[in-house]
Amino acid sequence: MPNRQMPSTPSSNTALLWIVATGFFMQALDTTIVNTALPAMAHQLGVSPLAMQPVVVAYTLTMALLTPASGWLADRFGTRTVYFTAILLFVIGSLSCAGAHTLNQLVFARVLQGLGGSMLLPVGRLAVLRRVSGEAYVAALATISIAGQVGPILGPTLGGWFVEALSWHWVFLINIPIGAAGMIAVRRFLADDKAADLQPFDFVGFALLSLCMVTFSLGLDSPSEDHPLVWSAGLIGTSIAAALLYIPYARRRRHPLFNLSLFREPNFSIGLIGNLLCRIGSSAVPFLLPLLFQLRLGYTPLHSGLMMLPAALTGTVTKRWIAPLIKRYGYSAFLLVNTVIVGASIVAFAGLSADTPVVLTCIVLAIFGGSNSMQFAAMNSVTLKGLPASEAGSGNSLFSMVQMLAIGLGVSISSALVRIFSDMLGSTTAGFRVSFAVVGVITLLSAFVFRHVNEAPRRRP
Repeated sequence: MPNRQMPSTPSSNTALLWIVATGFFMQALDTTIVNTALPAMAHQLGVSPLAMQPVVVAYTLTMALLTPASGWLADRFGTRTVYFTAILLFVIGSLSCAGAHTLNQLVFARVLQGLGGSMLLPVGRLAVLRRVSGEAYVAALATISIAGQVGPILGPTLGGWFVEALSWHWVFLINIPIGAAGMIAVRRFLADDKAADLQPFDFVGFALLSLCMVTFSLGLDSPSEDHPLVWSAGLIGTSIAAALLYIPYARRRRHPLFNLSLFREPNFSIGLIGNLLCRIGSSAVPFLLPLLFQLRLGYTPLHSGLMMLPAALTGTVTKRWIAPLIKRYGYSAFLLVNTVIVGASIVAFAGLSADTPVVLTCIVLAIFGGSNSMQFAAMNSVTLKGLPASEAGSGNSLFSMVQMLAIGLGVSISSALVRIFSDMLGSTTAGFRVSFAVVGVITLLSAFVFRHVNEAPRRRP
């Protein structure tokens, strides 16, 4: 049981929710606000906008790597210490991003940002779980999730406004005052809970899975003169070898990073594969669309950001439709139809041009945003709902890793596709169109995975 160093009161619980919501807001905002500013960053750093994908991938991949360690760090060093450190790293990383003069410096700063961002939500949820009573825990998480919804809504528009009114540096500098206020609040209101019966951390398993994800992500980057095809094949081979080595290792270890028994629940395996495929396409859209709007359609950064609002707003509205739709049609039928809608809307982006009416563009964006939001919620639920309570935490951690990995893969793959098809077809516009079609088809393929969802999985005690 954790050691409580601070009594729980209504006022301290309210402060805790604000602290965790603020951290979640910073993390959610940072995943979307950067995309609109990428062309401006590329111009000042002297690189191609399509070469900016490491700025996004470095952040998401770092978060994926560190997520499994966040809970153990909080148990070992205390939630207040770790959460304070997470915000501090995030702020230092943001300040370093704003001060970067080269792409490599910016990528390194994003890694530092990701170190902090990886701990904000998991440790925050853990702090709430330890301080808020069971009957109020669901309501507390719902309150925190609002911050996660507001971030993506404000992100693209705020990023575009910063670029036009100030400079792209403010995309990162906005985190400084928010983070400073958060650190002050953490020192005052957050208890430094620790676990009394802490299990040893599985550093070997962590290293194997980290090697698997990093090499797989790097291997899928498009081959070039510096990184030929044989280099990419070697990286992917290394990734597969690391994954295969983890299996016998986890079987022998008493407390592995992720227990292989998780995969005895069929919906968990189906959900992980389906999530990975589906999110590749869904994650490519927020990266590619601002580039298409600004580079090929002539939109200003602010106009580009405003165009993303229909997707964010319908994504928030449609969340309330998920439960009744699944109750009526079941997970398998719902995911099959909704996946087709998500994939088809992504393919439809291939037809956007300077002559496309703004209303029609907004309709396609609204359909994508609404269906994509429901898709995420349904995929999350079907993946985790069959796990027993004893494995729910571990399963959620692995699931979060796959989610962040998929975001990075979506950006890497879509960026590589645009470059490859632009060179093949001799037109960047054609490169964007074919790339949208390809990532849309990848999303559609996940529909075949979700056909195998078991509506009533057997729960193990």
